[in-house]
Amino acid sequence: MQFVMFVCAEAGLRLTPQEASPEAWVEETERRGVRLEGDRLQSPSDATTVRESGRLITDGPFAETREQIGGYDLLECADLDEAIEIVSKHPMAKFGAIEVRPVWTR
Repeated sequence: MQFVMFVCAEAGLRLTPQEASPEAWVEETERRGVRLEGDRLQSPSDATTVRESGRLITDGPFAETREQIGGYDLLECADLDEAIEIVSKHPMAKFGAIEVRPVWTR
């Protein structure tokens, strides 16, 4: 099963480079063959929100939350339990939140 994980943290969260570094996590997940791709995202101030079938376009994020999505990863796991085990090892799980969702299958 494929899962997308969204790495979320409060805007302005200050971490040391060691705390925030996902390098060890990326190495482990790639060695295990469960991480297919992923990357950090630009700042929420660089976001564009599209609503109403493209008729309403807003610069910047439009989220009613203090947490912002800072990155994503696409995982290939046997099931949700394995996805949770993988996600819980990500360094940002200690400081923010990681949402994990199954990819829609037909």
